[in-house]
Amino acid sequence: MTENSFPDRLRIAVVIGSVRTPRLADPLAAWLERELTALGWLDLDMIDLAAVPLPMHAMLPGGAAASPIAGRLADADGFVLLTPEYNHSYPAALKNAIDWHLTQWAYKPVAFVGYGGSGGIRAVEHLRTVFPELRATTVRESVLLPMAWEHLDADGRFVPPPGTEGALRATMNELRVWAGALRPHRHADPVGRA
Repeated sequence: MTENSFPDRLRIAVVIGSVRTPRLADPLAAWLERELTALGWLDLDMIDLAAVPLPMHAMLPGGAAASPIAGRLADADGFVLLTPEYNHSYPAALKNAIDWHLTQWAYKPVAFVGYGGSGGIRAVEHLRTVFPELRATTVRESVLLPMAWEHLDADGRFVPPPGTEGALRATMNELRVWAGALRPHRHADPVGRA
């Protein structure tokens, strides 16, 4: 695929998967927003699950299209999930948000930025098994941030260690390829989206 064959703009939603207070997600999300806003090919939508009411008892089989973020997820061409690793997996709030929605994920790419003691690798690997069931594809590249709390400056801002920016660049380049390739085909979705 050549540079000229990419769509001009792609809408990318970053889903912040932690709902804890306080949380390391805040400086990481701020860093991610700064980095992604600088990319010229995307329109960014930051979706913070801590600000979205998605009660578990209200979820319907097959997802709940009336959720407060369903339209934002549906409008996205691709996703970046910012996820911590809790007890060798990803947070319950993130799984709940994934399960609330069905067609909104279909035929779109999902990339991961993980963090935790091991960089969130186990959370990311568990998420890779979930998204194919939703007809989404996960990109191979990812950003793993081991012990990210050790990389905060005196003001609490995340200062990425060496190699992080290169990993993010590779991840976003792959997300861009998949998002551009899949966007024209979503209208032929056999799931039967309205």
